[in-house]
Amino acid sequence: MKHILLSLIVCLISIHVFGQSLSEAEKFVPPVYQELPLGAIQPDGWLKHQLQIMRNGTSGHLDEVYAKIGKDNGWLGGTGDAWEETPYWLDGAVPLAWLLKDLTLQKKVKKYIDWTIEHQRSSGYFGGITNYELQNDTTVTVKNMKEAGADWWPKMVMLKVMKQYYQATGDPRVIGFMKKYFQFQINALKNAPLGQWTEWATSRGTENVMMAQWLFQVTKDESLLELASLIESQSFSWSEWFGNRDWVIWAAAYQNGDRWMHRHGVNVGMAIKSPAINYQRTGDQKYLKALKTGFTDLMTLHGLPMGIFSADEDLHGNDPIQGTELCAIVESMYSLEEIGSITGDPFYMDALERMAFNALPSQTTDDYNNKQYFQIANQVQISRGVFNFSLPFDREMNNVLGMRSGYTCCLANMHQGWPKFAQHLWYKNEKNGLAALVFSPNTVKTTVGSDNTEIEIVENTTYPFDEKIQFDLKMKNSVEFPFDIRIPAWCKNPSIKINGKKLPIENNGQIVSINRKWSNLDQLVVYFPMEVTTSNWGRNSTAIERGPLVYALKIKERWEKGNDEKEGDYFSVFPESDWNYGLVQDAVQNPKEHINVSAVKTVNSDFVWNLSHAPIEISVPGKQIPGWKAIEGVAYQPVTARDGIYKGKVSEKTEQLTLVPIGCTKVRIVAFPVVK
Repeated sequence: MKHILLSLIVCLISIHVFGQSLSEAEKFVPPVYQELPLGAIQPDGWLKHQLQIMRNGTSGHLDEVYAKIGKDNGWLGGTGDAWEETPYWLDGAVPLAWLLKDLTLQKKVKKYIDWTIEHQRSSGYFGGITNYELQNDTTVTVKNMKEAGADWWPKMVMLKVMKQYYQATGDPRVIGFMKKYFQFQINALKNAPLGQWTEWATSRGTENVMMAQWLFQVTKDESLLELASLIESQSFSWSEWFGNRDWVIWAAAYQNGDRWMHRHGVNVGMAIKSPAINYQRTGDQKYLKALKTGFTDLMTLHGLPMGIFSADEDLHGNDPIQGTELCAIVESMYSLEEIGSITGDPFYMDALERMAFNALPSQTTDDYNNKQYFQIANQVQISRGVFNFSLPFDREMNNVLGMRSGYTCCLANMHQGWPKFAQHLWYKNEKNGLAALVFSPNTVKTTVGSDNTEIEIVENTTYPFDEKIQFDLKMKNSVEFPFDIRIPAWCKNPSIKINGKKLPIENNGQIVSINRKWSNLDQLVVYFPMEVTTSNWGRNSTAIERGPLVYALKIKERWEKGNDEKEGDYFSVFPESDWNYGLVQDAVQNPKEHINVSAVKTVNSDFVWNLSHAPIEISVPGKQIPGWKAIEGVAYQPVTARDGIYKGKVSEKTEQLTLVPIGCTKVRIVAFPVVK
């Protein structure tokens, strides 16, 4: 007993002494996986075509078709927009320009970056010229920031732009620019705190914390960690809220104006990474626990089948008739990319793929020139209306496909989704090896191993539609390094072959690390068999899944073009075939026996996420529910009993329903009632 007590005393003394001696820098936890330089990954196949469409559309030309970005822009010294929309656009256009090696687009975005760097004030402040500066012929300083400065929030986005530009070019001006700004900020925040101008800054302070911590990893300047802690103290307490569970319950229960910024969907999408960012700075495991608790609770109470939570604009529960803002999707994707890098947890990479391949593609037109502000899971028509949104808008333009429909934040911000996804297909692991954590066709060129040997890996696949992913390695000299591969949690029987020889794998839902000496023309082939499964969602509804994709009823579409006096041209989409079907219970309970999968088209380099290109179709038995009708465009879910069966009148005729990937649809049913 004495030995036990003595050991306990020694342990407590050690915790006190050594715990207190740790500096902020020593507490800092480096990411499990490091980002590659922007441009090291080059998209191929369908993903490259998606980025080319964006480049040819609004992503590459927003400044030409949207006056707020191009005309007298504040980020170019003009009197126009100096707030969030220009940085939002650049946050997607910069990675797009370097992923495609597009010199014209690079030159275009660099114009805004150069002006911002070259017109940084001597104090370190940056951004558009403020009214105070114009009227008083002065510049913003630490002392006059409260009167002379402007909102902290848009600068957070521009810092992310600068980071990406630096990762692409190594331009040393960026590091000096950031150092000077953060030195200014740590002093100015004491007089002009984060919420001095808007609550957007306090709700999104994580973006600022993240950038200070990124610069710390480059410079090792401990004052940046002090700044990160200060910003966190002035921001919404997302990490605490995610961990203690009261917040997500409250957000599910109320839809009034009380604390609505606490449940604003885009705020939440950005904040998902808050616990991971705080863990990185402190090394405290409580933040990782809060992250898992908060994300799981969020998706349980507000999750929709396509992998995103409701956000129309607020969190709005898990009923399939709720909507989601496009900004919330792209911000959540970026948060998951950062979380995966910091934690190395494949759980979040599974979530990222589900979101990217299901929620993102269906919310824009094929040419990427029009978008929905809100999309709906069970979306039986796209039209003007109030629907069942927490922010319905008197103008009734939140659901239509338009360039300027709804708020234009999404017009500016939607461009980061696919480019950042492509940018994070690969990471470096701790032994200077490579990690393939999400999958799509691409080629990566980088260095690996102790001698930084140059290597090229071609990832040949049509994933997420195909089960096979082939990695072809090219190098001049053989080199030893660990090759990490994520095994998706949905895959029950994965297999890996190296040069035709099968490699044993323990189980799914993990990251397999293959550490060996690799040689030129080595080939690694991964097979992820995709079984058809069913899942339960809000209002006791059922979705059909196969691999990372969720499938929706294939409905014939009728498109109509309209025009709004203030918001311009837009498109409505109406169903031209029946949609009011339930899935037959036997098929839901025994999908292998009753559900058939057909590969109907090849995924080529001209693939577009639409009905005419849908490569996979699923046939499932269903019956029509005559009483299930849309009310003002909303397909309110039929009531089911505890056993999950709809008890109302159902057609006696069984039909074979055709389902396609939800990303290829505009009007659809994805969360089905179940019938006998």
